[in-house]
Amino acid sequence: MLLVDLILARPWEAIAVVFGIAYVVLAARENIWCWPAALLSTAIFSWLFWDVSLLMESALNVYYLFMAVYGWRQWTKGSKDHSPQKIHSWGLKQHLISVSLIVILAISSGILLSRYTQAALPFLDSLTTWAAVIATYMVTRKVLENWLYWVVIDAVSVYLYIDRELYLTSALFFGYIVVAIYGWYSWKRIFNETTDQ
Repeated sequence: MLLVDLILARPWEAIAVVFGIAYVVLAARENIWCWPAALLSTAIFSWLFWDVSLLMESALNVYYLFMAVYGWRQWTKGSKDHSPQKIHSWGLKQHLISVSLIVILAISSGILLSRYTQAALPFLDSLTTWAAVIATYMVTRKVLENWLYWVVIDAVSVYLYIDRELYLTSALFFGYIVVAIYGWYSWKRIFNETTDQ
């Protein structure tokens, strides 16, 4: 009964969650239809997060709208010869740069949000937002390790959404952790098969 009550209390959140699940499951299967699902989910979440004062999460979802279009394009004809993008791996240097960038941006925007806005949990909100910006770019480029970034981002996000009483969204992000683990193993298998040839 609790689930029904949550759905009735926040129907737009429930719709966003359904399309969010569709996005991540389809992405883990390397299915291009993940991008239209992402577009619909993020449009709704942009508004929902603004409504509960998660300003960075709201801005992140606006970014996701654009990345859904970019991801569609990259997955269909993203390489130089316009053939579909293939799964590949980043080296240690690229990951060190990415993580350093995430930390610097999260601290900077966390300071700004805490001084000039009424944003809830400004540093945590900033951390998950900037990490998701990088991880989303990695998904559009089919970087294998994106799934490991998502496991961490989603775990932190579960707490963030519980704190804001977005329980369906928190459950969604818990499910995202499971799907991210599946995505890692699925893409790793494909990556290994294509690099062994």
